[in-house]
Amino acid sequence: MAMKNKQKHIPLQKTIWCKIRYWQLLHDWTDDELAMYLNCSTRTLQNYDHDARGLTLKMVDTFLCINDLTLDDLLAA
Repeated sequence: MAMKNKQKHIPLQKTIWCKIRYWQLLHDWTDDELAMYLNCSTRTLQNYDHDARGLTLKMVDTFLCINDLTLDDLLAA
């Protein structure tokens, strides 16, 4: 019999998005700068704050490459 996990699951996209926003805070970037790094609009950033399901691997990969990071680096931040 499988045990039910009582903890709420946080989707991977939301976890990555929170880490990207944290990285932005650490580096004192504006939303315009972050949008440039992700190749999206500032409105898209606001949408991801409410629901990060639209965050694509391409956007994450672009962000990581521009900032010379690995996914492990980002998630460890």
